[in-house]
Amino acid sequence: MSTEVQNLNQFISITDPGEKNQDNHLFGDRLMISVSNVVAWIFPLLIVAIVTQVIIRKAGFNQAWLDDAQWWMYGFAMLTGFGYAITTESHVRVDILHQNYSPKRKARIEVFAHGWLLLPFLALMTDILMHYAFASIKASEGSDSPNGLHMLYILKTSLPILFLLAIIASWTVLCRHLKILGKTFLYLKIIASLPFLWFVAERFVFYALWWFIRLSNPDLNHRNIARDPMVSHTVEMGLGLLIILFIVSYLRTQKLLKG
Repeated sequence: MSTEVQNLNQFISITDPGEKNQDNHLFGDRLMISVSNVVAWIFPLLIVAIVTQVIIRKAGFNQAWLDDAQWWMYGFAMLTGFGYAITTESHVRVDILHQNYSPKRKARIEVFAHGWLLLPFLALMTDILMHYAFASIKASEGSDSPNGLHMLYILKTSLPILFLLAIIASWTVLCRHLKILGKTFLYLKIIASLPFLWFVAERFVFYALWWFIRLSNPDLNHRNIARDPMVSHTVEMGLGLLIILFIVSYLRTQKLLKG
């Protein structure tokens, strides 16, 4: 690669990371970058809101709803930026050793980091924030200030959505690096992201059983459903479901390779 091309790539990665390596981007990459480019327009609005609040506060006219709006915009933009940094790999990292590794060695590190460390955390947070958002919606949660923004549940509902977007971004990065290693088969993706997919499978089984019990026993207190014996082995059932998927994928792959 020529020095001019290297300098151009370095300039692009600093000024607009979303333009870097676009030829290798998958659907999840394009989705995350498109959403981020729209959400980025929040920052000019945030600047206007901050300056306006400073001016009117100095004039003795404090507006609580404008304070709330600033936190709303900042929180939404920051969480979107989190997914954008995952997609563009523009997050802060210690590159003293990593930058000198070969592309395949870098890919192995990224696969492990996303599949075994980041994705399980994102999945766990998404599950927790779904309940957090539901509780806020149920309580019609609003601002503590009488003249603040009184639909706080809208902001809290955006949290699991933005974490889900980060999951898509992280999963796409994992698939991109597996492609570099030449390992694009499903059973290899299961190995590369085992803790994440195990958690997802367990949650799938849990919620399927939870709703089955809820709908088949409408008089049962929903708080007691999680204590039902049928729901007590969802971890093992989730693992079993994942093992079946792994075996089916492996056998199908071997059949295709032989054919």
